[in-house]
Amino acid sequence: MKKELKKRVIEILENTYKGAKCGLDFNSPYELLVSTILSAQCTDERVNEVTKELYKKYNTPEAMVTLTEQKLGEIIKSCGLYKNKSRNILAASKSILNEHNGKVPENMEELIKLPGVGRKTANVVLSNAFGVPAIAVDTHVFRVANRIGIGTGKNVDQVEKELMKNIPMEKWSDAHHYIIWHGRKICKARNPQCSVCPLSECCEYYSKNKPSQK
Repeated sequence: MKKELKKRVIEILENTYKGAKCGLDFNSPYELLVSTILSAQCTDERVNEVTKELYKKYNTPEAMVTLTEQKLGEIIKSCGLYKNKSRNILAASKSILNEHNGKVPENMEELIKLPGVGRKTANVVLSNAFGVPAIAVDTHVFRVANRIGIGTGKNVDQVEKELMKNIPMEKWSDAHHYIIWHGRKICKARNPQCSVCPLSECCEYYSKNKPSQK
């Protein structure tokens, strides 16, 4: 995809989804970290339902570590993968207490050392809790970026690097939200709604798959 077309893609996304924000409800970096861990293979809506109750009592690492894996697992069970998630949340909370004076780290290097935290989760926290320019590549971003042609790659790390190269740094965090919402609203996994997509003029997927005109 040519440079001018990549720029046009970002302009269209910005015009379409301007104001789009993180779908997870949070009041602190710690809450966002926990919510992002919970969001793996789970909808933001479900996570928000669960954390609305969870954070009434357990919204700090100090409070969270008073729970057992079993008890936390019972609370978050409807988010799926609850055994691994409860184990990682408690281990990450202990690490934050023991190694970071109870504060969520504000840099990628330290964040990805926390149990259950990869680059995607770290980028979500950096971008939304600390205002650090970042592009978190989840399933929506990976799919949409590859389909459009603005960030191609066989894995999330490759797509992240491509997007960082193709999008101005000052727009990284906003563009992340634009792409997510485009994936949820229009560029869906099984049935992309190309007929109503504002990006059809730029999209490589549409160019290859559009109906032939007789």
